[in-house]
Amino acid sequence: MTRPVLPDADELPIGRRVARWRVRRRMTQQMLADRLGKSKSWVDKVERGVRSLDRYSTVQEIAEVLRLDPAALLDPRRPLPAVTVGLDGVDAVRAALARYHHRPARTVSPDEVQRHVAHAWLTYQHAHYTQLLRALPTLLDAAHATPGPLVSAYRITASVLVKLGEADLGWLAADRAVAAAVGDPVRAGTATIAAAQALRALGRDRLALTAAVAAIGTAADDAVRGTLFLQAALAAAGCGDGRRADHLIDHATVLADRCTSDDDPHHTAFGPVAVLLARFLTAQRLGDTAEAVYRHEKAIGRDDWRRLPVEHRAAHLVDAARAYLDAGDPTAAGRTLVDADAIAPAEVRYRPAARTLVAEIARSGPPAAGVARLATTLGLTR
Repeated sequence: MTRPVLPDADELPIGRRVARWRVRRRMTQQMLADRLGKSKSWVDKVERGVRSLDRYSTVQEIAEVLRLDPAALLDPRRPLPAVTVGLDGVDAVRAALARYHHRPARTVSPDEVQRHVAHAWLTYQHAHYTQLLRALPTLLDAAHATPGPLVSAYRITASVLVKLGEADLGWLAADRAVAAAVGDPVRAGTATIAAAQALRALGRDRLALTAAVAAIGTAADDAVRGTLFLQAALAAAGCGDGRRADHLIDHATVLADRCTSDDDPHHTAFGPVAVLLARFLTAQRLGDTAEAVYRHEKAIGRDDWRRLPVEHRAAHLVDAARAYLDAGDPTAAGRTLVDADAIAPAEVRYRPAARTLVAEIARSGPPAAGVARLATTLGLTR
């Protein structure tokens, strides 16, 4: 008996693609309908293929609500237009990751490699992403002979690639970090943090949860273990399991209370404020926008908020702007996004998710002057 051939995701009808992306964005049919100004019945008919989407303007409206390029609904095989500057830098990093047997022209001492890695961490934490992309190919080549710096180099590479919307390439770098860390439980834990982040960015929350939980038991460092608990919690929230997410964050809270030093040798930024930011993110992913806004406002009122790296604070403010917009407060969303741009312009101007958010806020009504200037700077005005 011949088995039926199942269609690839690319071959699904557009209505089914809408349904898939709606579920990924943690929306019910009613939530999508409300944001489109349609009825729940209309959304249901679109997703079942009973009602066709034969007008581009309607597809565009749905894509905006789902935070997508319309091409992702019309033709998933078509490459999405680039929304970042510095794509040449990404291409150079991609080429460096493909150089399996490359030997640098000049031998670099371990101490010198370690200094380059330390500088790369500072560059990342200050959100100087174009500068970092230029430096990474040379760093990756030089670090191949030194396992410790190599793990860090791959971690930094994975983190910046995920931010710039290159999650597949980020996952490759994170996987390389895990492989390079074999035999060193602490480094393996830090590498797994990067792997979990990349997997979540790819929508593989269950895999991220499994990876993070498996690494918790072997990571001896409290900050690394705590960060793994937070990554596992975010993945659990992505799976819709709020109870497990809370349980995992409770474990992280105990560890955070023991982290009294400002030293951060493993570049996790773990501590009580990081725990609060994770509670914000889990609430946001579970669709509780009111709780998310409350957690955000509580977190940024803490004294240790400003001790977080610039990159971390600006990235959180972008997420908070999304929460305000989802809660129906575009004014607060715009103000928060402008604050993020003031802290770390690259976090807003180069990240696809942030650029999409600027466009949505600008279109939600007459934007504040700061948002209007930002939209104009990014070329997002019509």
